[in-house]
Amino acid sequence: MGKFDGVLLASDFDNTLIYTEEALRTGAPVPPLPERNRRALEYFMAEGGRFAVATGRALAAFINYAEAVPMNVPGVVCNGAAIYDFEKGEYLETAMLDSSARERGQTVLDRFPTVAVEAYHIDNVIHAVHPNAITRQHERITQAAVTEAPSLMDVPLPLGKLLFEAEHETLEEVLAFLTAQGWAGDYELIFSVSHLLEMTVKGANKGGMVRRLAARLGVSMEHVYCAGDEANDISMLTAAKQGFAPANCAQAVRDCGATVVCSAQEGAIAQVVEILDRLY
Repeated sequence: MGKFDGVLLASDFDNTLIYTEEALRTGAPVPPLPERNRRALEYFMAEGGRFAVATGRALAAFINYAEAVPMNVPGVVCNGAAIYDFEKGEYLETAMLDSSARERGQTVLDRFPTVAVEAYHIDNVIHAVHPNAITRQHERITQAAVTEAPSLMDVPLPLGKLLFEAEHETLEEVLAFLTAQGWAGDYELIFSVSHLLEMTVKGANKGGMVRRLAARLGVSMEHVYCAGDEANDISMLTAAKQGFAPANCAQAVRDCGATVVCSAQEGAIAQVVEILDRLY
């Protein structure tokens, strides 16, 4: 028995658990997990706590880092499109896009020729259509190679998400176009950063999958805590008993009522564990 029995902590990966923004901008290697975070998580789990990563990354883009992160329960991947058991090496739950999403995504590419898209296949394969500089930058930071395809219609199903890549102003036009077509209501459409627009099936977001994960673990939502830095984290921050955000978070995250702690570089998750240590 430990003081954190029945407690679930779920954290975003990029710029929350590990600060990867500089690596994304410069192409430098992704830094290791801050030692302060590692010690805090090991303490949290030793006291009975359950720790999960809830990342926007597809499995292929996170799997190279998974062994470096101390976690003791399955995690949320693909921005809420799936729960993956890293110990067993299998998906536990998925929420996939259908063929119409692929067709609509191709319509976007035809309309906006500077936009690239990454299509995340459930079998741990990432396809790219019209790859651009942002695609290549994203490929470097995730250490996950993309397989180019001439069009989305050549990409096999099932797909967990589509990731549109362009400058923010262009992606705002893409979002307005999807809305004008009457398609936006069928999907979760959210900016994970300014130049990445994520598209998953309606209901497939981090908040929804964290709820499902908690139910699988028998953890009451009264004892679920989440941490994240971007708009795609808000659904889980607001679903949790208490949401936390590193000081480097987006303004929208501050506005959602998350408790702001120190920056990701300084060990934000360690400070979250310190807060929980006082609560329990």
